Amino acid sequence: MKDEEKVIWQDSVSGHERSFLQPISVAIACVVFIALFLFMGIMDIRRSDRSLTGLMENQGLATISVVRKMAEDNLKTLIQAAQHENAPTFTPLREESFSPENWLTSALAVIGRDVDEKWQTDQISNEYLHAIAERENLWLIAVIDKAGSIVFSGQYVQSPVSGNGEKDRFPAVSSGANLISSLQQQNINFVALRRADDSGTVVIALKRDAIRYWALRVSVEKAMEKLGEGRELLYLVIRDHDGKLLGQAGKLPGPWKNLDSAFHSVSSGRKSMETRKMTFGKQPILDITAPFQLSDRVGGVARIGLKRESAEKILSENRRSMFLSLFFTLVVAILAMWLLYQNQNRHLAGIIEMERRLEKAERLSSLGQLAAGVAHEIRNPLNAISMASQRLKREFMPADPEKAAEFQNMAGVIRDEIRRLNGIIEEFLTFSKSRRLEMRDYSITEILRKMTDLIREEAAFRGIVLKTDWSDDPEIIPMDVDKLQQALFNLVKNAMESISGEGSIEISLHADGRNSRIIRISDTGCGMTAEEVEKIFNPEYTTKQKGLGLGLSLAHEIIRGHGGEIRVLSREKEGTTFEVILPSERTTENPSNART
Repeated sequence: MKDEEKVIWQDSVSGHERSFLQPISVAIACVVFIALFLFMGIMDIRRSDRSLTGLMENQGLATISVVRKMAEDNLKTLIQAAQHENAPTFTPLREESFSPENWLTSALAVIGRDVDEKWQTDQISNEYLHAIAERENLWLIAVIDKAGSIVFSGQYVQSPVSGNGEKDRFPAVSSGANLISSLQQQNINFVALRRADDSGTVVIALKRDAIRYWALRVSVEKAMEKLGEGRELLYLVIRDHDGKLLGQAGKLPGPWKNLDSAFHSVSSGRKSMETRKMTFGKQPILDITAPFQLSDRVGGVARIGLKRESAEKILSENRRSMFLSLFFTLVVAILAMWLLYQNQNRHLAGIIEMERRLEKAERLSSLGQLAAGVAHEIRNPLNAISMASQRLKREFMPADPEKAAEFQNMAGVIRDEIRRLNGIIEEFLTFSKSRRLEMRDYSITEILRKMTDLIREEAAFRGIVLKTDWSDDPEIIPMDVDKLQQALFNLVKNAMESISGEGSIEISLHADGRNSRIIRISDTGCGMTAEEVEKIFNPEYTTKQKGLGLGLSLAHEIIRGHGGEIRVLSREKEGTTFEVILPSERTTENPSNART
């Protein structure tokens, strides 16, 4: 073989002729599968979010419960201290004289210190004191100088003694001493804070109904001081049902009015708790609004903010894991669908090939029946014509030499045409009859030797040089001797017919490993195009002007029946090479049942 030659036909299963699955079906299946996986992942993340939110809600409620219990204990302590209080005389307090038993006084002292700081910087006014009194639910704030004169006083409009709602005015006083005396005489709760240098006094008086509020406020603030700051706690704000502040720790992410609906819903009992996710300074938080009850009677609403960084980190990891899993699942799904697509297409191609072969077998069966009918109808008349032509040639030869020569030519034409017509019938019969193989071990070199002996004279007559290349040692392989010899003869005959004029044919035998042998038949004929090579083994295709062209198809079927394979290497106007690959060992199939 020449290096530039290439295989343009090989006996193998044809490629896919059509797809079993439409691409749109595969795409829809992938989309549905991925959407289902994505939906399940989102639902799993939501479940995780709800679980983490539930844990944080329990943590927030537990914190509020701890503050509530400590506030209840503080409130009881204040009530007990008030019952044992026994101080009929007034003594102005100094800041260093405060003790744990004087929580209420200490809370009011904080307001007094703020007022004193404003007084020292000359930022105090009656309007300022009035605003503080309204905000802190106080009845009176007054500033008394060193001489005992009232310098500033917050405005008040109703006497704390009045219990029937009448607009009662407090008796006018001329000095700080008179003010304190009047407060003591009317049994009004107040605190007088004297400066450390005795340069003045701040007097703070409470409304009668404000005592309970301040006792509750002090109890809550002391409880929140003991609670301290937690790692996850951002703020805690507690207000009573009227919206008055009872205690605050940390800074709110905005004014309380942003959650008025939550406050009223929880305060009215419509909701047991309201939770919101918020962002405070780019920090995710969980804001919880819950009821705050003390002694099952006095209550309010608590708002607590917890950091959600840990929860968001867990959710972020879950999302990352979900999308990573989704990516790999997508890859696996696409790969699986592609493999399924390819596998089913291969099966479909096999089915198509089987249908084609079945159709071919049916056509060949019909062709065989036709050949049998043709043989019976034509063979007998051909024999009669042949015998008649022989008798004419023998008994009715003209005496005239010129006419005798012409008569000889006409008789030869009749004889040749009868022989050709008989060859066509024989070719039909050979192709149509049963081709059951009778396998036995025989020498392939002996088959090649017999075949070359048969065709050598005809090749020499055509001007074709016949070359052989094989070892003298016998190569024993399983075969049907007659059928294989017929197949090889048809291939060599086809090679001879492809050569017009002088040329050469080379027949060689080589081993292809231990399990097969290669018979190579090369000619220097006209060669074939790729389109012609694809059709040469089709029984319906022939390029011959005479004959039916069934020789190559029959050779192909016989070689396949032996478990072999035919390869064709051809280049137009350069020649053709047939490679017959035959197994050197018997197959597991019962040879007696093998058919071509």
